Amino acid sequence: MAQADNREDLLTRVASLYYEYDYSQEEIARKVKTSRSNVSRLLKEAKQKGLVEIRIHRRIPTAPEMEQEFKRRFGLDQAMIVDDRESDYTERLAAVGQLAAWYLEEILRKDTLLAISWGTGVASAVNAMSHKPELHIDVVQMIGSFGTVVSEIDGPELARRLADKLGGGYYYLHAPLFVDSSTTRDALLDQPTIADVLDRARTAQVALVGIGTTEPEASSFLRSGHLTREQLDNLREQGAIGETSGKHFAIDGSFDFDINNRVIAMDMEDLKRIPHVVAVACGLPKRLSILGVLRGGYVNALATDSITAAAILEEASKT
Repeated sequence: MAQADNREDLLTRVASLYYEYDYSQEEIARKVKTSRSNVSRLLKEAKQKGLVEIRIHRRIPTAPEMEQEFKRRFGLDQAMIVDDRESDYTERLAAVGQLAAWYLEEILRKDTLLAISWGTGVASAVNAMSHKPELHIDVVQMIGSFGTVVSEIDGPELARRLADKLGGGYYYLHAPLFVDSSTTRDALLDQPTIADVLDRARTAQVALVGIGTTEPEASSFLRSGHLTREQLDNLREQGAIGETSGKHFAIDGSFDFDINNRVIAMDMEDLKRIPHVVAVACGLPKRLSILGVLRGGYVNALATDSITAAAILEEASKT
């Protein structure tokens, strides 16, 4: 333990000399009696261990009038809309995630519990979160693992990374998100380890969720192989326009679809009972699914971009 402490002290000293006192790497090498290349390695290690946090505080343009319209029309506590029509989707998503992260940092309190879903929107917020280990916030998975998607956007990895940033523990839901039948789903839900994690998720004060779509070009279930194109088309014919926390729903927010009986996740009514549910989603293919989530009352804070937000308002006026 003493050796580990000494290592961390060295990393902290090197980082402080470099970032706070503007010493060059050569000067630091002479001070700590090591090579310049080793100083470079120490600085990299300090960042990897969270001892150094580098943040670029670029201004994120927002759309205040549109945000107020969303709060008024959909009864949201908070709407965060990035007003950037020049950047590409990846850049807009990163900015949307940053707004969501700033909002989470405002509402999170020490020793609270945060439930987490999965996806690119959730990952963008996790990536943007500051290191605040003093908060001691535990993070719990609220849905099973996709397994077939990139691990960086799957629930287990996101729960671990966010808990590391917030100085808490993390609780994995050791189950797949999607199974072959309702019988299998019920059997897994009866397992104590799975039931305990979902019970814990229901007591969360804050939830961070993404919003998916049944549009073929952007369907996560299709991309991951959990649904075929024929099955997705069938879902669309039934009226399913989106998915959140693993559950598919219609434009009015109702989620009475057979596919939901094969999903291992928190119930949507339980999600509604969490005091702060923050959704992160953008992109025109998600306009209807975001609208459905808002109409269903499943979230009370939304982070998106102005292009998507304008399309949502247009769809809301038509349906």
